Amino acid sequence: MARIAGVDIPNNKRISTSLTYLFGIGNHHANEICKKASIDPEVKTRDLTEEQTRSIISILDKEYSVEGALRTEISMNLQRLMDIGCYRGLRHRRKLPCRGQNTKNNARTRKGPKSRPGGKKKM
Repeated sequence: MARIAGVDIPNNKRISTSLTYLFGIGNHHANEICKKASIDPEVKTRDLTEEQTRSIISILDKEYSVEGALRTEISMNLQRLMDIGCYRGLRHRRKLPCRGQNTKNNARTRKGPKSRPGGKKKM
């Protein structure tokens, strides 16, 4: 398995698909990286040379934030919203939807299972 940005990417898949195993890289960015590194996106990961792998790693280091750095950046952005007390920050703090969704009937994914008053007593 090739190891890029601390992640083992699968050998038996196309390189454009394998790059999507990195956090922050989707199909579009994976194809862009292949184009910049002048690698055919259809080539399997196991068939890459060391030079091609190094070129992919250098492109990722220069132009994209992936994995740990991106996760840190996202969490810092959310923390900033919570600290300044804006509406989105308050919604994140209360673990409610932030983008205007209705919460009267839905939003069970964010709110969790319903808490029923008057349920069974624990014995």
